Amino acid sequence: MIQMKKVKVVYRSSDTVALDGVSMSINEGEFVFLVGPSGSGKTTIMKLLTGEIRADAGQIVVNDFDMRDIKIRKLPKMRRTLGVVFQDFRLIDNMNVYDNVAFAMRVTGVRNKKIKKRVPEVLALVGLEGREKRMPKELSGGEQQRVAIARALVNNPRMIVADEPTGNLDPVRSLELMLLLEKINEDTGTTILVVTHEKELVNALNKRVIYISEGKIISDRKGGYFDETEQ
Repeated sequence: MIQMKKVKVVYRSSDTVALDGVSMSINEGEFVFLVGPSGSGKTTIMKLLTGEIRADAGQIVVNDFDMRDIKIRKLPKMRRTLGVVFQDFRLIDNMNVYDNVAFAMRVTGVRNKKIKKRVPEVLALVGLEGREKRMPKELSGGEQQRVAIARALVNNPRMIVADEPTGNLDPVRSLELMLLLEKINEDTGTTILVVTHEKELVNALNKRVIYISEGKIISDRKGGYFDETEQ
């Protein structure tokens, strides 16, 4: 769950207003696209949601954590409620598929017995059964991104935030990945927020679309991509 009310962010080094009074809510179990041109504020919102930066004004709540006042020592607990998927996969090259996913559990102190049960479940969910011992370099781009999604899911987060997850994939693999995220959303109830600029991909799914431009929410509606000619 995300709640943002009149959020403002100014990058002091350049006096750039990255977000200018942004308000939006994303409820448990929703699938939402956040779209907009380069420099519109999408990345700033991502950084706010993960606690990388803090807002200059306004209110932000992420999975019941108040991000304006959250203490640094509580950030790891908050981040465990999020699964983050990146454009560049960020897999560990010298670990196989199983260990890449298991690593996300080991760093949080989960016992090996639970890891052995959970990792195969998640790999099956993303369609990677039988590939547990493969190294990242032996996988296609689409398969590598599926490993990244499995890693994001393995600790049962309340929400997955995917930052341009199809940026390194061809159109066919990109659509497959979106359909996988849709399936995860429907089967598990995990909230999905996808940040993207790919108009055709967004148009292929009938989901809620939030369009941001120059630090302001321009459109928030279900179905389709914001059409700039409507302004």
